[in-house]
Amino acid sequence: MRLTPLFRSLLIAVVVVLLAATPASAGKGGKPDKGGGGGGGGGGEGSEPTAVVSLGDSYISGEGGRWAGNWATAEGDRGGTDRAAYKRRGTWYWDASRVYGATDASGCHRSDVAPILSAGLTADATFNLACSGATTANVISAGSGGQGFKGEAPQADQLAAIAASHDVTVVVLSIGGNDLGFADAIIDCTIRYNTSPSWWQNTCAGPQQANVDAAMPAAMAGVATAIADIRAALDAGGDSGARIVVQSYPSPIPRGSAFRYSESGWSRTNTGGCPFWNSDATWARDALVPQISSNLAAVAATAGAEFLDLSDALEGREVCSVTTGQGSGTNAEWGRFLVTGLTQGEAQESMHPNALGQQAMGRCLALHVATSATTNRCSPTPGAGPSGMQLG
Repeated sequence: MRLTPLFRSLLIAVVVVLLAATPASAGKGGKPDKGGGGGGGGGGEGSEPTAVVSLGDSYISGEGGRWAGNWATAEGDRGGTDRAAYKRRGTWYWDASRVYGATDASGCHRSDVAPILSAGLTADATFNLACSGATTANVISAGSGGQGFKGEAPQADQLAAIAASHDVTVVVLSIGGNDLGFADAIIDCTIRYNTSPSWWQNTCAGPQQANVDAAMPAAMAGVATAIADIRAALDAGGDSGARIVVQSYPSPIPRGSAFRYSESGWSRTNTGGCPFWNSDATWARDALVPQISSNLAAVAATAGAEFLDLSDALEGREVCSVTTGQGSGTNAEWGRFLVTGLTQGEAQESMHPNALGQQAMGRCLALHVATSATTNRCSPTPGAGPSGMQLG
């Protein structure tokens, strides 16, 4: 059949329209089933903005991020370590909301150096849904029996809302420590240290190990449910290709042999802020932290999630380590020492990665996401700062 010039022009126009409408034209940055388009990481015209999200507890919310090192005296800017300190007309003031923003009031303590922010991942938006003190029940969706926390909806439900309006590419989860009673274990260990003499030590490792063993099955079941609900939220939002990264916990204190303060006397309590018996510290570093990490790794593998092992993330930079010192210098501690909350900062910040530790963990996350590996282990480079973190 011979085509007239007019019919040929109309046919070409129809083909062009059909090609423009086909889903194959949508780039990696959009969701074709939701009208997406564009490409790269930023999304083109008509595409949803990309997002990265963190969920979980204090070890990823940014708890302790107010501090860039530790300082034993409470005056002024605490040796340059208090990022909330500022001076006006010759008088020092302290405002933690300069670091934690509106979540200083709620206690979620999402800091400006939280790992999801420090990682600098490529995305149009970054969301930190983690909240200090959260358990797996606070991540699990309400539909699965989850519970709101500190005036906020369950984190999986918050994620669902984000996934409905964004192209979520990475979700990072840190959870389970509070289900295992990590804070209670620290309190118990410090009380035992401060109420027993060096010649008759009342240690915490035995009873706390029993507590952790008893709580572990339920805690890991909660982590598994949290991962399932995270995946369900992503799937419902059309983000089934998002990477889910489960991370473990670093030890804020060194092994007993690596303390720079004597086990006897009061320097560990009054100066160092690390009141633990050597044997308890070694148990925490070489038994408890690896146990939690191995269990989290197993749950992540079973759930098809990725795993980032942070067991060694503060190695050589722990509170009271012989390789660190107080202050904000190049050998500054990367963990927040234990405080009562009466002299500087808040007690809930104790034994968490501080601003330097948060930045180091963020660097670990960035290194992990840059690989295609499903499992990585991260540790510091001796003598280097947070930017010197390495996988291996």
